[in-house]
Amino acid sequence: MITTGGLGPTEDDITRKVAARALGRRLFLDESVLEEIRKRFLSFGLTMPERNSRQAMVIDGAKVLDNPNGTAPGLFIEHDGTAIALLPGPPREMRPMFENHVQPRLESKAGHLRVVRRVLRVAGMGESAVDERIAPIYTRYSNPQTTILFNRSEIEIQLTARGRTEAEAETLLDKVSAELESELGHSIFAFRGEQMEEIVGLRLSVGRYTIAVAESCTGGLIAERLTDVAGSSRYFIEGVVAYSNESKTRTIGVEPVLLLEHGAVSAPVAEAMAEGIRKRARTDFGLAVTGIAGPGGGSEEKPVGLVYIALASEVQTEHRKLMLPGDRQLIRWRASQAALDLLRRRLI
Repeated sequence: MITTGGLGPTEDDITRKVAARALGRRLFLDESVLEEIRKRFLSFGLTMPERNSRQAMVIDGAKVLDNPNGTAPGLFIEHDGTAIALLPGPPREMRPMFENHVQPRLESKAGHLRVVRRVLRVAGMGESAVDERIAPIYTRYSNPQTTILFNRSEIEIQLTARGRTEAEAETLLDKVSAELESELGHSIFAFRGEQMEEIVGLRLSVGRYTIAVAESCTGGLIAERLTDVAGSSRYFIEGVVAYSNESKTRTIGVEPVLLLEHGAVSAPVAEAMAEGIRKRARTDFGLAVTGIAGPGGGSEEKPVGLVYIALASEVQTEHRKLMLPGDRQLIRWRASQAALDLLRRRLI
């Protein structure tokens, strides 16, 4: 069993307390762990707040898991034949801890079998639609095991295979992955857990294409995601946040008449933004997004969640109209994902 989160220093971080109670084990302050937390604060020139001493509480019999990326150590417990891992919530802390401390322990318990995990990512489809399409495939196999998860704006298909060797497990994964790809086609954008921006960056690099981005409601999120990828300077030329109508006209050349006749959140304006940023930056592609992320600003005609994305090249300009659910941050993320996916599909 693996839990994530609830290992922080606040009153509502109760994972240790609940786990200790459920297991019937003592919870105590480990002075050596406390000293390590103090040292981590000192390395940043800070004094450890007293409340962070809660993070040094350890369940009797647990193995403390080092956390070089944060202040909350993890715990690994074996109880009545069950392995239990309590991990921190932030992904940048949780993932290394799992890979470096938990996964090796679980693999050793598998005896002579090697456990290999693969994550496929799907865009442009809902969770139920994905499950309906691929259930006839994964239900035929007990090895690999399949888990389907929904994460913000994409579906994760997690495959876990066991084999006498790692190569044998990989072969099992290859077989099922190929069947899933045959069923879902280009909706699968990653086969090794890569993020959308990594796949898009790879395709831009291989094709030696360049891209520029004009954003309104996403406020620079698309540009941020593209430039998070090492080596993005080879293909990313420019990003503009044209939030106001004046900025759309002044910086990327959107005609005022389009804004007056159709409004800033419209297909003609989205296409004009994509064409304008491409012309301004002299790139192969121009990508644009405009929409209403909320929570205010919507109307009956143009409600919160309405987003237009557009992609322009030398030969074609296309757009998509989206109605995205969620709060402001989620709508912005989903809009950025849809825009990057539009570009990815053009590059296939």
